[in-house]
Amino acid sequence: MAITNLDPGPGVAALQSWGPQTMAFSNNMTVVDKVLPEMLHKIDKHWYQFPPMNDLWYGLVGFVMAWICITAFSGNAMVLYIFNSTKSLRTPSNLFVVNLAFSDFAMICVLAPPVLVNSYYQTWVFGPLFCDIYACCGSLFGCVSIWTMTMIAFDRYNVIVKGIAAKPLTINGALLRILGIWLFSLAWTLAPMFGWGKYAPEGNMTACGTNSLDQALDNVLYIWLYSVACYFLPLGLICYSYFFILQAVSAHEKAMREQAKKMNVASLRSSDQANTSAECKLAKVALITISLWTMAWTPYLIINISGIHGAGLTPLSTIWGSLFAKASTIYNPIVYGISHPKYRAALYAKFPALACQPESDESGSIASTATTAEKPAA
Repeated sequence: MAITNLDPGPGVAALQSWGPQTMAFSNNMTVVDKVLPEMLHKIDKHWYQFPPMNDLWYGLVGFVMAWICITAFSGNAMVLYIFNSTKSLRTPSNLFVVNLAFSDFAMICVLAPPVLVNSYYQTWVFGPLFCDIYACCGSLFGCVSIWTMTMIAFDRYNVIVKGIAAKPLTINGALLRILGIWLFSLAWTLAPMFGWGKYAPEGNMTACGTNSLDQALDNVLYIWLYSVACYFLPLGLICYSYFFILQAVSAHEKAMREQAKKMNVASLRSSDQANTSAECKLAKVALITISLWTMAWTPYLIINISGIHGAGLTPLSTIWGSLFAKASTIYNPIVYGISHPKYRAALYAKFPALACQPESDESGSIASTATTAEKPAA
Protein backbone atom coordinates (compact mmCIF):
# COMPACT_ATOMS: atom_id res chain seq x y z
CA MET A 1 0.00 0.00 0.00
CA ALA A 2 1.43 3.38 -1.01
CA ILE A 3 1.88 6.11 1.59
CA THR A 4 0.47 9.32 0.18
CA ASN A 5 0.22 11.55 3.29
CA LEU A 6 3.51 12.67 4.80
CA ASP A 7 1.92 15.25 7.13
CA PRO A 8 3.33 14.55 10.64
CA GLY A 9 0.11 15.67 12.24
CA PRO A 10 -0.54 18.34 14.90
CA GLY A 11 0.87 16.29 17.78
CA VAL A 12 4.28 15.77 16.23
CA ALA A 13 4.36 19.36 14.97
CA ALA A 14 3.71 20.59 18.51
CA LEU A 15 6.57 18.49 19.85
CA GLN A 16 8.88 19.77 17.14
CA SER A 17 8.04 23.36 18.09
CA TRP A 18 9.51 22.73 21.55
CA GLY A 19 12.85 22.05 19.90
CA PRO A 20 15.61 21.77 22.52
CA GLN A 21 13.12 21.25 25.35
CA THR A 22 11.78 18.07 23.71
CA MET A 23 15.32 16.83 23.17
CA ALA A 24 16.08 17.52 26.81
CA PHE A 25 13.25 15.30 28.01
CA SER A 26 13.89 12.56 25.50
CA ASN A 27 17.65 12.47 26.16
CA ASN A 28 17.39 12.82 29.95
CA MET A 29 19.31 16.10 29.89
CA THR A 30 19.33 18.21 33.05
CA VAL A 31 19.98 21.80 34.08
CA VAL A 32 23.40 20.62 35.31
CA ASP A 33 24.65 19.33 31.95
CA LYS A 34 26.39 22.58 30.94
CA VAL A 35 28.14 22.99 34.28
CA LEU A 36 31.95 22.98 34.02
CA PRO A 37 33.64 19.83 35.39
CA GLU A 38 35.49 21.77 38.10
CA MET A 39 32.13 23.05 39.41
CA LEU A 40 30.38 19.68 39.72
CA HIS A 41 31.47 19.09 43.33
CA LYS A 42 29.49 22.20 44.31
CA ILE A 43 26.24 21.07 42.66
CA ASP A 44 23.65 19.51 44.93
CA LYS A 45 22.07 16.28 43.65
CA HIS A 46 18.66 17.96 43.97
CA TRP A 47 19.26 19.88 40.72
CA TYR A 48 19.86 16.76 38.60
CA GLN A 49 16.12 16.09 38.44
CA PHE A 50 15.31 19.27 36.48
CA PRO A 51 15.50 19.52 32.68
CA PRO A 52 17.37 22.43 31.08
CA MET A 53 15.58 25.75 31.31
CA ASN A 54 14.17 27.32 28.19
CA ASP A 55 16.60 29.70 26.49
CA LEU A 56 14.04 32.48 26.91
CA TRP A 57 14.46 32.38 30.69
CA TYR A 58 18.18 33.03 30.41
CA GLY A 59 17.50 35.90 28.03
CA LEU A 60 14.91 37.34 30.41
CA VAL A 61 17.29 37.06 33.37
CA GLY A 62 20.00 38.84 31.38
CA PHE A 63 17.61 41.59 30.30
CA VAL A 64 16.26 42.22 33.82
CA MET A 65 19.76 42.17 35.29
CA ALA A 66 21.01 44.65 32.66
CA TRP A 67 18.14 47.00 33.54
CA ILE A 68 18.85 46.68 37.28
CA CYS A 69 22.55 47.25 36.63
CA ILE A 70 22.08 50.44 34.60
CA THR A 71 19.47 51.89 36.96
CA ALA A 72 21.28 51.05 40.20
CA PHE A 73 24.71 52.06 38.90
CA SER A 74 23.59 55.50 37.71
CA GLY A 75 21.35 56.14 40.72
CA ASN A 76 23.83 55.19 43.43
CA ALA A 77 26.75 56.83 41.62
CA MET A 78 24.74 60.05 41.54
CA VAL A 79 23.92 59.77 45.27
CA LEU A 80 27.61 59.28 46.09
CA TYR A 81 28.62 62.21 43.90
CA ILE A 82 25.99 64.61 45.24
CA PHE A 83 26.53 63.83 48.92
CA ASN A 84 30.31 64.00 48.66
CA SER A 85 30.46 67.14 46.52
CA THR A 86 27.86 69.22 48.42
CA LYS A 87 29.24 70.72 51.61
CA SER A 88 25.85 71.19 53.29
CA LEU A 89 25.19 67.45 52.98
CA ARG A 90 28.46 66.32 54.54
CA THR A 91 27.12 65.68 58.06
CA PRO A 92 27.56 62.73 60.45
CA SER A 93 24.06 61.40 59.78
CA ASN A 94 24.61 61.51 56.05
CA LEU A 95 27.68 59.29 56.34
CA PHE A 96 25.23 56.43 56.87
CA VAL A 97 23.43 57.40 53.66
CA VAL A 98 26.73 57.47 51.78
CA ASN A 99 27.67 54.07 53.20
CA LEU A 100 24.31 52.66 52.13
CA ALA A 101 24.76 54.02 48.59
CA PHE A 102 28.34 52.70 48.44
CA SER A 103 27.19 49.24 49.53
CA ASP A 104 24.48 49.19 46.84
CA PHE A 105 26.90 50.57 44.24
CA ALA A 106 29.51 47.93 45.06
CA MET A 107 26.89 45.16 45.02
CA ILE A 108 25.70 45.97 41.51
CA CYS A 109 29.25 46.45 40.19
CA VAL A 110 30.40 43.08 41.54
CA LEU A 111 27.29 40.94 41.07
CA ALA A 112 25.68 42.12 37.83
CA PRO A 113 28.43 41.54 35.21
CA PRO A 114 28.97 37.83 36.05
CA VAL A 115 25.22 37.16 35.81
CA LEU A 116 25.10 38.77 32.35
CA VAL A 117 28.01 36.63 31.13
CA ASN A 118 26.65 33.45 32.71
CA SER A 119 23.18 34.05 31.25
CA TYR A 120 24.79 34.06 27.80
CA TYR A 121 26.61 30.76 28.43
CA GLN A 122 23.67 29.40 30.50
CA THR A 123 25.94 28.23 33.32
CA TRP A 124 28.56 29.50 35.79
CA VAL A 125 31.81 29.93 33.84
CA PHE A 126 34.13 31.60 36.38
CA GLY A 127 35.16 28.59 38.44
CA PRO A 128 34.60 27.52 42.07
CA LEU A 129 36.81 30.14 43.74
CA PHE A 130 35.05 33.09 42.14
CA CYS A 131 31.72 31.40 42.92
CA ASP A 132 32.63 31.60 46.63
CA ILE A 133 33.86 35.21 46.27
CA TYR A 134 30.71 36.19 44.38
CA ALA A 135 28.41 34.67 47.00
CA CYS A 136 30.47 36.20 49.83
CA CYS A 137 30.22 39.67 48.28
CA GLY A 138 26.46 39.37 47.80
CA SER A 139 25.94 38.38 51.43
CA LEU A 140 28.39 41.05 52.63
CA PHE A 141 26.75 43.98 50.84
CA GLY A 142 23.26 42.86 51.84
CA CYS A 143 24.27 42.60 55.50
CA VAL A 144 26.02 45.99 55.39
CA SER A 145 22.88 47.58 53.91
CA ILE A 146 20.48 46.36 56.60
CA TRP A 147 22.82 47.25 59.46
CA THR A 148 23.42 50.70 57.95
CA MET A 149 19.66 51.19 57.91
CA THR A 150 19.64 50.11 61.54
CA MET A 151 22.16 52.85 62.37
CA ILE A 152 19.97 55.37 60.49
CA ALA A 153 16.99 54.24 62.58
CA PHE A 154 19.05 54.60 65.80
CA ASP A 155 20.10 58.11 64.74
CA ARG A 156 16.46 59.09 64.14
CA TYR A 157 15.49 57.55 67.49
CA ASN A 158 18.25 59.53 69.21
CA VAL A 159 17.12 62.84 67.69
CA ILE A 160 13.34 62.48 67.65
CA VAL A 161 12.64 60.47 70.80
CA LYS A 162 15.39 61.76 73.09
CA GLY A 163 15.38 65.29 71.69
CA ILE A 164 17.67 67.78 73.43
CA ALA A 165 18.72 65.09 75.92
CA ALA A 166 20.31 63.09 73.10
CA LYS A 167 24.06 62.83 72.75
CA PRO A 168 24.95 64.40 69.37
CA LEU A 169 26.37 62.13 66.71
CA THR A 170 29.88 63.12 65.62
CA ILE A 171 31.85 62.37 62.46
CA ASN A 172 34.17 60.06 64.39
CA GLY A 173 31.21 58.33 66.03
CA ALA A 174 29.56 57.71 62.66
CA LEU A 175 32.79 56.43 61.09
CA LEU A 176 33.35 54.07 64.02
CA ARG A 177 29.85 52.64 63.62
CA ILE A 178 30.38 52.17 59.88
CA LEU A 179 33.67 50.35 60.50
CA GLY A 180 31.91 48.10 62.99
CA ILE A 181 29.19 47.31 60.44
CA TRP A 182 31.71 46.22 57.81
CA LEU A 183 33.77 44.10 60.22
CA PHE A 184 30.67 42.42 61.68
CA SER A 185 29.27 41.68 58.21
CA LEU A 186 32.62 40.45 56.91
CA ALA A 187 32.97 38.00 59.81
CA TRP A 188 29.62 36.39 59.00
CA THR A 189 30.08 36.26 55.24
CA LEU A 190 33.65 34.91 55.30
CA ALA A 191 32.64 31.96 57.53
CA PRO A 192 31.55 29.65 54.64
CA MET A 193 34.92 30.15 52.95
CA PHE A 194 36.58 28.73 56.07
CA GLY A 195 34.38 25.69 56.57
CA TRP A 196 31.27 26.88 58.45
CA GLY A 197 28.39 26.86 56.00
CA LYS A 198 28.73 26.58 52.23
CA TYR A 199 28.40 28.64 49.08
CA ALA A 200 27.12 26.97 45.91
CA PRO A 201 25.60 27.76 42.49
CA GLU A 202 21.90 28.56 42.56
CA GLY A 203 19.40 26.43 40.68
CA ASN A 204 19.65 28.32 37.39
CA MET A 205 23.48 27.96 37.51
CA THR A 206 24.07 31.63 36.60
CA ALA A 207 24.78 32.94 40.13
CA CYS A 208 26.10 31.68 43.46
CA GLY A 209 24.80 32.10 46.99
CA THR A 210 24.42 30.31 50.29
CA ASN A 211 23.85 26.57 49.90
CA SER A 212 20.16 26.29 50.74
CA LEU A 213 19.96 22.53 50.03
CA ASP A 214 22.71 21.09 52.21
CA GLN A 215 20.98 19.77 55.33
CA ALA A 216 24.20 19.06 57.22
CA LEU A 217 24.00 20.36 60.79
CA ASP A 218 26.77 22.95 60.40
CA ASN A 219 25.18 24.42 57.25
CA VAL A 220 21.69 24.54 58.77
CA LEU A 221 23.06 26.16 61.91
CA TYR A 222 25.00 28.72 59.86
CA ILE A 223 22.01 29.75 57.75
CA TRP A 224 19.78 30.13 60.80
CA LEU A 225 22.33 32.13 62.82
CA TYR A 226 23.28 34.25 59.80
CA SER A 227 19.58 34.95 59.20
CA VAL A 228 19.21 36.08 62.81
CA ALA A 229 22.37 38.22 62.75
CA CYS A 230 21.78 39.87 59.36
CA TYR A 231 18.00 39.89 59.02
CA PHE A 232 15.85 39.25 62.08
CA LEU A 233 17.98 41.11 64.66
CA PRO A 234 18.51 44.34 62.68
CA LEU A 235 14.91 44.28 61.49
CA GLY A 236 13.73 43.87 65.10
CA LEU A 237 15.90 46.80 66.24
CA ILE A 238 14.55 48.94 63.40
CA CYS A 239 10.95 48.10 64.34
CA TYR A 240 11.74 48.92 67.98
CA SER A 241 13.21 52.30 67.01
CA TYR A 242 10.34 53.27 64.71
CA PHE A 243 7.71 52.22 67.22
CA PHE A 244 9.00 54.83 69.66
CA ILE A 245 9.64 57.35 66.87
CA LEU A 246 6.03 57.14 65.70
CA GLN A 247 4.86 57.26 69.31
CA ALA A 248 6.90 60.43 69.97
CA VAL A 249 5.71 62.10 66.76
CA SER A 250 2.10 61.27 67.53
CA ALA A 251 2.38 62.67 71.08
CA HIS A 252 4.09 65.82 69.80
CA GLU A 253 1.43 66.47 67.16
CA LYS A 254 -1.35 65.87 69.69
CA ALA A 255 0.20 68.34 72.14
CA MET A 256 0.58 70.93 69.37
CA ARG A 257 -3.06 70.62 68.34
CA GLU A 258 -4.32 70.90 71.91
CA GLN A 259 -2.16 73.96 72.60
CA ALA A 260 -3.27 75.63 69.37
CA LYS A 261 -6.89 74.96 70.27
CA LYS A 262 -6.44 76.61 73.67
CA MET A 263 -4.88 79.69 72.08
CA ASN A 264 -7.46 79.84 69.28
CA VAL A 265 -4.80 79.77 66.54
CA ALA A 266 -4.49 77.59 63.48
CA SER A 267 -0.94 76.44 64.18
CA LEU A 268 1.93 76.86 66.60
CA ARG A 269 4.58 76.01 64.05
CA SER A 270 7.83 77.91 64.49
CA SER A 271 11.35 77.34 63.26
CA ASP A 272 11.90 74.75 66.00
CA GLN A 273 8.77 72.91 65.02
CA ALA A 274 9.85 73.10 61.37
CA ASN A 275 13.08 71.36 62.34
CA THR A 276 11.10 68.65 64.10
CA SER A 277 8.95 68.32 60.99
CA ALA A 278 12.11 67.85 58.91
CA GLU A 279 13.18 65.06 61.25
CA CYS A 280 9.81 63.38 60.83
CA LYS A 281 10.15 63.61 57.05
CA LEU A 282 13.51 61.91 57.29
CA ALA A 283 12.07 59.17 59.48
CA LYS A 284 9.41 58.58 56.82
CA VAL A 285 12.06 58.34 54.08
CA ALA A 286 14.13 55.89 56.11
CA LEU A 287 11.03 53.80 56.93
CA ILE A 288 10.14 53.55 53.22
CA THR A 289 13.70 52.53 52.36
CA ILE A 290 13.75 49.83 55.03
CA SER A 291 10.35 48.50 53.94
CA LEU A 292 11.57 48.19 50.36
CA TRP A 293 14.76 46.44 51.50
CA THR A 294 12.69 43.98 53.52
CA MET A 295 10.43 43.20 50.55
CA ALA A 296 13.49 42.67 48.36
CA TRP A 297 15.40 40.28 50.65
CA THR A 298 12.53 38.35 52.26
CA PRO A 299 12.00 36.02 49.25
CA TYR A 300 15.70 35.11 49.32
CA LEU A 301 15.47 34.40 53.05
CA ILE A 302 12.39 32.22 52.53
CA ILE A 303 14.18 30.26 49.79
CA ASN A 304 17.16 29.57 52.06
CA ILE A 305 15.13 28.61 55.13
CA SER A 306 12.70 26.42 53.18
CA GLY A 307 15.55 24.75 51.27
CA ILE A 308 17.46 23.56 54.32
CA HIS A 309 14.25 22.09 55.71
CA GLY A 310 13.48 19.99 52.66
CA ALA A 311 11.12 22.17 50.63
CA GLY A 312 11.22 21.48 46.89
CA LEU A 313 13.05 24.36 45.23
CA THR A 314 13.09 24.83 41.48
CA PRO A 315 15.61 26.67 39.28
CA LEU A 316 12.99 29.33 38.51
CA SER A 317 12.32 30.03 42.19
CA THR A 318 16.00 30.68 42.82
CA ILE A 319 16.09 33.09 39.86
CA TRP A 320 13.39 35.36 41.26
CA GLY A 321 14.75 35.29 44.79
CA SER A 322 18.16 36.37 43.52
CA LEU A 323 16.79 39.09 41.22
CA PHE A 324 14.53 40.51 43.95
CA ALA A 325 17.54 40.78 46.26
CA LYS A 326 19.65 42.57 43.64
CA ALA A 327 16.76 44.91 42.83
CA SER A 328 17.11 46.39 46.34
CA THR A 329 20.05 48.41 44.98
CA ILE A 330 17.78 50.64 42.89
CA TYR A 331 15.36 51.74 45.64
CA ASN A 332 17.48 54.07 47.74
CA PRO A 333 18.38 56.65 45.05
CA ILE A 334 14.74 56.81 43.97
CA VAL A 335 13.44 57.27 47.51
CA TYR A 336 15.98 59.96 48.38
CA GLY A 337 15.53 61.69 45.03
CA ILE A 338 11.80 62.03 45.61
CA SER A 339 11.75 62.78 49.34
CA HIS A 340 14.97 64.67 50.11
CA PRO A 341 14.65 68.42 49.36
CA LYS A 342 18.31 69.32 49.91
CA TYR A 343 19.44 66.37 47.81
CA ARG A 344 17.04 67.43 45.05
CA ALA A 345 18.29 71.01 45.27
CA ALA A 346 21.91 69.89 44.92
CA LEU A 347 20.97 67.51 42.11
CA TYR A 348 19.17 70.30 40.26
CA ALA A 349 22.15 72.63 40.68
CA LYS A 350 24.50 70.08 39.11
CA PHE A 351 22.12 68.44 36.63
CA PRO A 352 19.39 70.99 35.68
CA ALA A 353 18.20 68.78 32.82
CA LEU A 354 16.76 66.32 35.36
CA ALA A 355 14.16 68.96 36.36
CA CYS A 356 14.23 67.92 40.01
CA GLN A 357 14.10 71.39 41.60
CA PRO A 358 12.44 71.31 45.05
CA GLU A 359 9.48 73.49 45.86
CA SER A 360 10.25 76.85 47.47
CA ASP A 361 8.62 75.93 50.79
CA GLU A 362 10.60 72.75 51.27
CA SER A 363 13.24 73.12 53.93
CA GLY A 364 13.66 69.55 55.16
CA SER A 365 17.08 67.99 55.41
CA ILE A 366 18.41 64.51 55.63
CA ALA A 367 20.53 65.70 58.52
CA SER A 368 18.96 66.88 61.72
CA THR A 369 19.64 70.25 63.26
CA ALA A 370 21.25 68.37 66.11
CA THR A 371 23.80 66.74 63.86
CA THR A 372 24.37 69.96 61.98
CA ALA A 373 25.09 71.80 65.19
CA GLU A 374 27.50 69.16 66.35
CA LYS A 375 29.95 69.55 63.45
CA PRO A 376 32.46 71.73 65.34
CA ALA A 377 32.72 69.01 67.98
CA ALA A 378 33.71 66.33 65.46
